[in-house]
Amino acid sequence: MDMKRIDLNLLVSLEALLVERNVTRAAARLHMSQPALSAQLNRLRDLFKDPLLVPAHRGMVPTAKALELIGPLRASLDQLRGTLHDHDSFSPATAELTISIACTDYVEAVVVAPLIVSLRDKAPNIRLAVHRFAPARLAQQLADGDVDLAIATPDAETHLRTRHLFEESYILIGRSGHSRIEEGATPSGFARLEQVIVSPSGGVFSTPVDATLEALGHSRAVVASAASFLVVPSIVASSDLVALVPRRLMRNRLGEVAWIDVPWLSERFQVELIWHERTNGHQGQQWIRDLIHDLVAR
Repeated sequence: MDMKRIDLNLLVSLEALLVERNVTRAAARLHMSQPALSAQLNRLRDLFKDPLLVPAHRGMVPTAKALELIGPLRASLDQLRGTLHDHDSFSPATAELTISIACTDYVEAVVVAPLIVSLRDKAPNIRLAVHRFAPARLAQQLADGDVDLAIATPDAETHLRTRHLFEESYILIGRSGHSRIEEGATPSGFARLEQVIVSPSGGVFSTPVDATLEALGHSRAVVASAASFLVVPSIVASSDLVALVPRRLMRNRLGEVAWIDVPWLSERFQVELIWHERTNGHQGQQWIRDLIHDLVAR
């Protein structure tokens, strides 16, 4: 059978005809004219190479071929109706859905971890799969469906959909009782402190902060380069090293370390939701994006 000749309307009409076994009643059920349904029946007969319904003493009766079709046909159409209904009337409390999110470990700690906790209460059957953020591959991952959503700093030229979450700034942290951390409030004092920085790609001993310092006539002593912000608080807590870390990362841990604002440092970065047109209209995906936005706002 040539599948290109079949459309969904034909299958819906076939279902009605096989249930009603009467063209007039089936046409009324489908809110269409009897001649139009008769024309569709002729198309169906041609497609299946079978009369499907034949005249009987009262109305019409299905052929053997039609009796074989009715079960699988109704099951397939019921599944499609259920899928469309679920999409149209998304209920977080009962929805079964897996969402794949790409992000850095920092975002995983400050955004995704609270999201997981919230989902257990609001949508217990929604599961999250976290993927490492790979900027060079993100657009393709989103287009292919390998990732549904990213939480990151977007490319300025991205063609993807975005929604702003927050602007992040840095604080300087050191061990509790660090005698010199206050020096970091000035560029010269900051440059004198031994520091650990974060290089997600590994092995880099400078960041954009060093360009800012150089413009002010200073350079700092970077003695360690970590691969993740998450390990940095433990490093500084057991040494005299200090580190710049995103403010939100330490939101619930500021009692564990000494910290100061760095007024001379204007370094900021934006964190946004990023997704593809592919998932833009999906109600479950929309609900997740709204939930993330609301959690961050609070």
